[in-house]
Order: sequence, then structure tokens, then C-alpha cells
Amino acid sequence: MIEVELRGLEVFGHHGVTEEEQKRGQTLLWDVAYRVAEPSRDDLSETVDYDAVAQCVKEVSDGRRFQLLEFLAAAVADELVERFRVESVRVRVCKRELELPVEHTAATATRP
Repeated sequence: MIEVELRGLEVFGHHGVTEEEQKRGQTLLWDVAYRVAEPSRDDLSETVDYDAVAQCVKEVSDGRRFQLLEFLAAAVADELVERFRVESVRVRVCKRELELPVEHTAATATRP
């Protein structure tokens, strides 16, 4: 089993509880880790392309507005499991813009 990670993927999205937050939008940070079977040869067709995974995150984010980070993370995790040959996936989405100073807030969704 091999684990592949994308860390700090920046995707601009129109998500949030308030109408103003959704209208303004913000850049969210994504960490995605997924497990795949060990490739039998050194060829991209033997694994899951991390560029395609990054595009999937962007497509889900662009495709719908979410109020909750929890639902956004879960929607991306579900789509990754649906679309790719992954054994498991962990999706973490971080938001840096809050009313009070904070490094970030995050939600993580895990699928088998």
C-alpha cells in the first residue's frame, strides 16, 4: 500500500455561512492523502494521478456553494472515492479568514 499526499493545495471558493462570505469568496487550503495499491510497474496508469485529484477538488469546490467546511470536505472525499481507484482517502480543508486572529480552522473527512 502506498500513501500519496497533496499538501497546501490552494483553491478559491465561494463557501461560508453568510451571504457576504459566499459572495466575496476566499482561498481555502486543502490537504489530501489517499492510499493506492503499490504499482506493479513505473507507469502513471498504475496509480492515481495527483494532478487529477487536485482538479477533482477544484471541480467539487467550483460546482456548488457550501455553508459548512464539514460538508465541503465530505463532498470532496466522496467524489474522490467515486472517481478514482483509492483504498482510502483523507480530505482536510482549512479556512484562514475568521473575525478573530487564528492560524486556521479545518474540517477533515475520511473514507475507508
